Amino acid sequence: MTESSPPTRLPRAARVATWSFFALNGFAVGMWVVHIPVVERATGISHTTLGALLLVLGGAAFVGMQVSGPLADRFGHRRVVPAAGVLLGLALFLPGLAASWWSLGLSLLVFGFFNGSLDVAMNAQAVVVERAYPRPIMAAFHAMWSIGGALAAVVGAAVLGTGVSTAVTLGATGGLCVIASLAAGRFLLGSGRAEPVETTPVTPSRGRTPARVVWLLGALAFALMLAEGVANDWAALHLQDVLGTSASTAALAYGSFAVAMTVGRFATDRVAALAGPVAVVRYGSALAAVGLATASLSRWVPLALVGWAIFGLGLAGGVPQLFTAAGNLDTRASGALMARVVGLGYVGLLAGPALIGGLTRWMPLNVAFAVPFALCVAALVAAPVLAPRQVREPAEVG
Repeated sequence: MTESSPPTRLPRAARVATWSFFALNGFAVGMWVVHIPVVERATGISHTTLGALLLVLGGAAFVGMQVSGPLADRFGHRRVVPAAGVLLGLALFLPGLAASWWSLGLSLLVFGFFNGSLDVAMNAQAVVVERAYPRPIMAAFHAMWSIGGALAAVVGAAVLGTGVSTAVTLGATGGLCVIASLAAGRFLLGSGRAEPVETTPVTPSRGRTPARVVWLLGALAFALMLAEGVANDWAALHLQDVLGTSASTAALAYGSFAVAMTVGRFATDRVAALAGPVAVVRYGSALAAVGLATASLSRWVPLALVGWAIFGLGLAGGVPQLFTAAGNLDTRASGALMARVVGLGYVGLLAGPALIGGLTRWMPLNVAFAVPFALCVAALVAAPVLAPRQVREPAEVG
């Protein structure tokens, strides 16, 4: 089913609406994250059980991504994106009602599925909106997700301090998701609204089929998002365990990484417009490798913080370029193609912290960081896969 938007629909309105979905998704996930300790106590589960249930959430999200992408291609982004947003809002209410491990598991199964569904659908919509602009704008959408998560941390901390129940807080957040999704969904673009600009990375030439390239893009997403996941879960512990800082000082490691990544995402679009996606991934990966090496090898806390900030700045722009490239390989199947790349990246995000945790049984934490360092170097070498090419043949989705 091919969908088109009303001719009066302005790309600027669609851009703002898509921003809203990214910020809303970041806020919803962030509100769940800050309530994890409360939910753990309320259900009486152990850390081990919680870890297993969080893997259930991640697996459900991956499945949701693979379902949502083809649905967006078939029924149109203007239907699937707001529907996923509404269903995510309804699902967010469930963890606050959980009273046992199995009820929490079912809640996270539903929540994860619709979170993954919205993730792919809104990224596919972002590619459509970007095609209507003469310059790259994808990284700014991802920056809005980060801002939504940061806002959730502030609001969540304030609400937890007042003693409001988890069910009420998550229910109110879910209600906000429902209302905002219905309101913003009216301004989204249909999948056939805009054509790709000439500089867009599209179907490769002979010997490089879209099916093969999409797996290469997925491998790059896996590498870069694995590195991001390592910073999310291990940056603070690095300062505390390796450099011997206090918990409050150690928290600055993740803070410097997250702030630098958010700022970098707002700057990436301008850089991509001037230098192109290959340069963003190549030099961004190189910068990330330098930052991680600095953080890992430094014995001086301020320099380690600078290293984590450089790491975040380097990683900021790469993943949005990969998502844009996947979505533009074939405009008729952008959702299905993006589902593969986003899904593989998400697997990396989940696998990275677990991999590093396993390696710390045999080596110091800062030595284990050699794995994400090597993956950043590999991304630097593989960056030319993003080079623009002329369309020569129909894309194969299978």
